[in-house]
Amino acid sequence: MVFEKSCGAIVFTLENGEIKYLLVEEMSGCHSFPKGHVENNETEEETALREIKEETNLEVELNTDFRVTERYNPAERPGTRKEVVYFLAKYTDAKPCVVRQNEVRTLKSLRLEEAIDIIEHDNKKELLKQADAYIKKNYI
Repeated sequence: MVFEKSCGAIVFTLENGEIKYLLVEEMSGCHSFPKGHVENNETEEETALREIKEETNLEVELNTDFRVTERYNPAERPGTRKEVVYFLAKYTDAKPCVVRQNEVRTLKSLRLEEAIDIIEHDNKKELLKQADAYIKKNYI
């Protein structure tokens, strides 16, 4: 069994008191959160910050008190076990933009309901709901 670890964040901003979540539309057409493989001796936090910058060009405030983990076996890579660690990341006064055009099709800033409607995987919908509850309790 091959083990892969990635880190990223559920990225959000507050616009007029409303939470907007930043989703990455991958080249496959799937919607997710900015994330990527841990490189060299990076910490989880360093990986998350680097990947957010590489995919969205955003400088963010990373909240490591919120930490959720997703584990799965990617269908396209039999014999692989994947772990993805997500934090929360807040941005302000910046406009996200696609940096890696060979990896990211588009970026979408959406309200919770809109994001849940277009996210394909139930586990990611649940992660987003957890993040939303945390944000409402700790940021608003």
